[in-house]
Amino acid sequence: MSQSGKPKNRGLGRGLSALMADVTQENVSSETTSEPRRADMMVPIERIAANPDQPRRTFDQSALEELAESIREKGVIQPLIVRENPRKAGEYEIVAGERRWRASQLARLHELPVLVRDYSDTEVLEVAIIENIQRSDLNAIEEAAGYKQLMERFGHTQEKLSEALGKSRSHIANLMRLLQLPSEVQSYVIEGQLSAGHARALVTAENPSELAREIIHKGLSVRETEKLVKGEKAPTQPKTPKTQNFVEKDADTRALEGDLSAAIRMKVTIEHKGGTEQGSVTISYDSLDELDTLCAILSRGA
Repeated sequence: MSQSGKPKNRGLGRGLSALMADVTQENVSSETTSEPRRADMMVPIERIAANPDQPRRTFDQSALEELAESIREKGVIQPLIVRENPRKAGEYEIVAGERRWRASQLARLHELPVLVRDYSDTEVLEVAIIENIQRSDLNAIEEAAGYKQLMERFGHTQEKLSEALGKSRSHIANLMRLLQLPSEVQSYVIEGQLSAGHARALVTAENPSELAREIIHKGLSVRETEKLVKGEKAPTQPKTPKTQNFVEKDADTRALEGDLSAAIRMKVTIEHKGGTEQGSVTISYDSLDELDTLCAILSRGA
């Protein structure tokens, strides 16, 4: 949907895909995209304010310094998305791009390129959540919470989120299951003491908090965690015997199968050999055309 001059009011309920059209380009790394969008105008940086309802409260200072250095050299390539500030006439509020705005202050820029949108308060919050989900440094709990907000506050389904955000439904569903865990376990994931794989294995445990502390203390792997949850004794030393028996698939493996299948549009089956880190990946094709497509995909990755 093209715009010229003052943005045209598209009204409420413009849909997740329409909002994503703005947010997607906000996440091009380090301002280096080769196709920057044309700004509506340049605005003095002091007339731009952060969104007070922005769900993201912390910004990595070293990453901001790195972006600021890039901005000193190349300027701000991608415009910020703003709206007229509903509380201060003649000023603007950030809809997406607060990280760029903060880095520009460090770079001592006097004005910034902006795209002006007429988003409502509800849409501003929705865009902020979408932008937050796109962060590369987001942990699994924060990402899951973002999906939950989009579903509960704005009525989006997992299918709609999958289509608009480019994530598989299994990825979204598996992450949202982590929100069933006690807050203590979720904190371990946020702090980086447990991985998303560890957390997924704990979802079905009767005493996830106690097991989480044991996992951290012993430094158990995801596989060892899954066995611990099933009631098996946690290993105290590396296992030497190896068997060739395939084991029952865990949630991570099933989710990975779904992600790969969605990515190449063919059925992908993953089998792990019990007691080892070995296994096999099987890709099934229904026609020679699909085989040609698969060969092309593999060739590009070589």
